[in-house]
Amino acid sequence: MTRVVADISISLDGFVTGPNAGSDNGLGDGGEALHTWAFSDDPVDRHVVAQATTRSGAVVMGRRLFDIVDGPHGWSDEVGYGAREVGKPPFVVVTSARPESVRLSELDWTFVTTGLADAIEVARSRAAAASARRGEDLDVVLMGGGELIGSALAAGLVDTLSLHLAPVVLGAGTPLFSEGASRSLVQREVTVSPNATHLVYDVE
Repeated sequence: MTRVVADISISLDGFVTGPNAGSDNGLGDGGEALHTWAFSDDPVDRHVVAQATTRSGAVVMGRRLFDIVDGPHGWSDEVGYGAREVGKPPFVVVTSARPESVRLSELDWTFVTTGLADAIEVARSRAAAASARRGEDLDVVLMGGGELIGSALAAGLVDTLSLHLAPVVLGAGTPLFSEGASRSLVQREVTVSPNATHLVYDVE
């Protein structure tokens, strides 16, 4: 079965970027510490990255994140989806308007202008097709940004929440959780490395 997995790194005080995040400062001031684990050579971290990248049947992101990864300082042949894994699943972007051009034209991009729920359904269809080709269940992964994942959680569109809790306090930035409906979580996995605590929850 295709799951919708929200996967994101977060600080101890609940932020998914540092302050002053923008197109030229994607993770905000000090936010690079959130992703230290993704570029680590620690075997636990490498396994988490590789496993998540391999299970990604389709990936959903917001327009602001797309502008960062497709921008001049974004993804490359060395660093892309899954950090150094540079995975190439189909990507679905939630946006109000298609971009005029795409730098990373070798990747499979779909732009959905009718909202997050529709984007997830498009990604689910793409992930189901990839699952059939590979003969195994693959996931729809919501990779961010934080507002997109927060909105998806609030709307009940997420099956699984995968958090990478970095040992850093940012003090300000983009919060993952804001006021809204409460959600019950069932803890399924806890994996610890020196760089992060990797937490997996089912969302009820």
